[in-house]
Amino acid sequence: MARFARNVGIAAGIACLVVLGFASAPLRSQEERIFRPPPGVEATIYRDANYNGPAVAISQAQSNLGLAWPVNSIRIKAGEWQLCEQPGFRGQCSTYDADNPMIGNRFRGRVVQSIRPIGFGDQTGDNRSLRGMAAEFFPAPARFGRRILACPVGNATANCAERSADRFCRTSGWTGSARQAMETVNGRIYLADVLCTRTGR
Repeated sequence: MARFARNVGIAAGIACLVVLGFASAPLRSQEERIFRPPPGVEATIYRDANYNGPAVAISQAQSNLGLAWPVNSIRIKAGEWQLCEQPGFRGQCSTYDADNPMIGNRFRGRVVQSIRPIGFGDQTGDNRSLRGMAAEFFPAPARFGRRILACPVGNATANCAERSADRFCRTSGWTGSARQAMETVNGRIYLADVLCTRTGR
């Protein structure tokens, strides 16, 4: 009987520790839950231009960075990232999908206080392709299971789609895109019929 009581006491103690652990765990904001990116998506922000000075690596939405210094450059490992001057993704915001050694002029020395990954689109895709010796054809290019927007920022233009296709081909192991098209689905414009080659254009 004494052993049973002791076991019950130990179990109760463990349950209390588990409950306290959950209670003390930080709660993620709604924005952070919504904008949680696929694995491998990451950006690093730097205090100084040309990727110098203190740096912070980000792999998911941060609604309040609490930085005391301005952000002047960014490296993008993967994904498209939105930087905002106020917590909660408010105020002036700018979006980046590639490395940029000088972004300070966008914020005029103001401190960036929130950052989140965006631009994965709402169309799923399996990135099927037809690969040959010197080229690979992607009818519906995708990354992390999502179709790729023809132009992540601003209006979709042929030049912007060309740059997006080149980036996609480089991340797929090719030199660049020899041709690409744009496809509109539910009001959003995606890359389509991308031909990646070793020579690019």
